[in-house]
Amino acid sequence: MPVLASHRKPRTKVRTTTPAVGFTTAALASVTLLSTQSATAAPVEPKPAIEDVQKKVDELYRQAGSATQQYNRAKAASTAQRAKVDTLLSDVAKRTEKINEARRELGAFAAEQYRTGGIAPTATFFLADDPQAYFDQSRLMSRSTERQQKAVDDFRTQQAAASKKRAEAVQSLESLTETQTTLRSSKQKVQNKLTEARSLLAKLTAEEKARLAELERKKEAEAKEKAEKLARRQAAEAKEREEREEAEKKAREEAAKESGGDSGSGSGSGTGTGMSPGSGTGTGTGTGTDGSYAAKAEKVLAFARAQIGKPYVWGASGPASYDCSGLTQAAWREAGVTLPRTTWDQVKVGTRVATSDLQPGDLVFFYDDISHVGIYKGDGMMIHAPKPGANVREESIYYMPIYGSVRPA
Repeated sequence: MPVLASHRKPRTKVRTTTPAVGFTTAALASVTLLSTQSATAAPVEPKPAIEDVQKKVDELYRQAGSATQQYNRAKAASTAQRAKVDTLLSDVAKRTEKINEARRELGAFAAEQYRTGGIAPTATFFLADDPQAYFDQSRLMSRSTERQQKAVDDFRTQQAAASKKRAEAVQSLESLTETQTTLRSSKQKVQNKLTEARSLLAKLTAEEKARLAELERKKEAEAKEKAEKLARRQAAEAKEREEREEAEKKAREEAAKESGGDSGSGSGSGTGTGMSPGSGTGTGTGTGTDGSYAAKAEKVLAFARAQIGKPYVWGASGPASYDCSGLTQAAWREAGVTLPRTTWDQVKVGTRVATSDLQPGDLVFFYDDISHVGIYKGDGMMIHAPKPGANVREESIYYMPIYGSVRPA
């Protein structure tokens, strides 16, 4: 039987476009998603200007300097408190030994009384073979009782004193613990500020670091120019003062000659001589005082110059490194003057002086929080330990905002 032909029309294969449509849809979705993310993402903060970075770093160093002074004060207090505690504990140990001695003496008396028994005095009198011997023994016993009473009193006194000293030692130990907590806190604060400053500087590119260095040079140049103006003004004032003193001296000499002219040349000479030592003595006293300070200042500056090039290390007071107040303290110690450890206490020492009246050796303090100090060397310049990463150096006093100045001696 013949095979019947199929009347169905053969189907043409149609290429599907589903994958393309899927890809396109995914791409559009991705674009939409990215667009949405871009629209909702927080805007990127612009990089701070190099001038702002400089101000921020300077402020962090200032804050670190202030925290350093807190650390120095806490460290000095901790050292003093530790010495006090050691003294009190030593005193308590000595008093405890005295208590033990008194206790042993009382024990001996108690043992003796136990051996002799507690017989009443009347019974002892009637049982005695010799009444006179009884009275002699009674007097001895009375003295013995007095010694016993004294031993008891001594024991109580030593016990009370030891208890008082022990209480003082406990209180001092508590204060020491608080001080050491402050010390650790101040240390951590310094380290945090310095870490933040270093982090800011580390993010700078080579070009930004070059610009920052240029800003520093500009700042130093401006400060130096102000120092030179101060030096010229001080020199002019000194010259004017010298000329005025010379004119006054000549006027006195002329007056002396005129007052002695009627007495003859011999008498005039004598009067002139008499006036001259009088004036000389007055000037000598003033010069002597200035000379004494100048001599001390010379020792201070000689020491400070010898430290130039040594690194700044916060909390250090020499001899290998210094912070600002550690340097000033060590320098004035060379002149026989003991300064406190911190800038906050050093500013209270001596006499306050105006910037225009500064003399070599004076201390110049900076910032409203008095967190920095330097030693004035003349001509508007100072020697100081500047900041972490820098060495002891000479610099204009106008590099930082001046708080005030003192003459320590």
